[in-house]
Amino acid sequence: MKLAVCQYDAKWEDKEANKDKIEQLLENCPRREVIDWLIFPEMTLSGFTMNPAVSELSDEDRAFFAGLAAENNFNVSYGGVEKGYNNLITLNRKGERINAYSKIHLFAFSGEDKYYKAGTKQELFELEGLRVAPVVCFDLRFPYLFWNQAEKTDICVVIAAWPKKRAEHWLTLLRARAMEIQAYFAGVNRLGFEGKVEYPGNSMCFNPAGKAVLAAGAVEGIFLCETDIDKGLVAKTRAKYPFLKERRNFPWQ
Repeated sequence: MKLAVCQYDAKWEDKEANKDKIEQLLENCPRREVIDWLIFPEMTLSGFTMNPAVSELSDEDRAFFAGLAAENNFNVSYGGVEKGYNNLITLNRKGERINAYSKIHLFAFSGEDKYYKAGTKQELFELEGLRVAPVVCFDLRFPYLFWNQAEKTDICVVIAAWPKKRAEHWLTLLRARAMEIQAYFAGVNRLGFEGKVEYPGNSMCFNPAGKAVLAAGAVEGIFLCETDIDKGLVAKTRAKYPFLKERRNFPWQ
């Protein structure tokens, strides 16, 4: 599967402007016809706002992403708020919803827990043969969330609004998680400013050995993985280095 990420400078709390930007980036993407799966950052259309009236997805917002999927014949994962939950939503090539994950670990440091509801359930779904574990931003800091279903996972997807001040944490945790569970790890972050907070982009994808197969840097655009996402490589890596079998459950008695 050919995975691609869209990182861009979202206009603060302006959904229509951001829809226009996404369409423009797709129009200018020279290889969009080879994309199988396009992934967007957290709260894709609104930015990481603590204003639920803006971040809550409308029917028109959902129709926008469904249209992108159907018109371009690719799967889509995007972020937005539904019924007070900060969600990562995935659509198939027809624009049909196949999964929605609600962020479990809300970022209390910025007050997210005061405006949104925390999810209570991990998700694992299949996308064209790949077993996908979806998470959102701050979830990345909690390794048990990934170890919990590691052996059933081919790729983890993290959509984020991760600030530049902690960019090194973002890159380090993505790579570490890939190596820990021996699966692909795709992290999609935004660019630009929200008030005084700067976002660096740095969308990445690491393979099961922790090698970078996509590095978007600090440039706006749509970026494709250098290699296809291959569940066979996940299996080969785990067979060659059967470290997951050494796992022990805590607490030890």
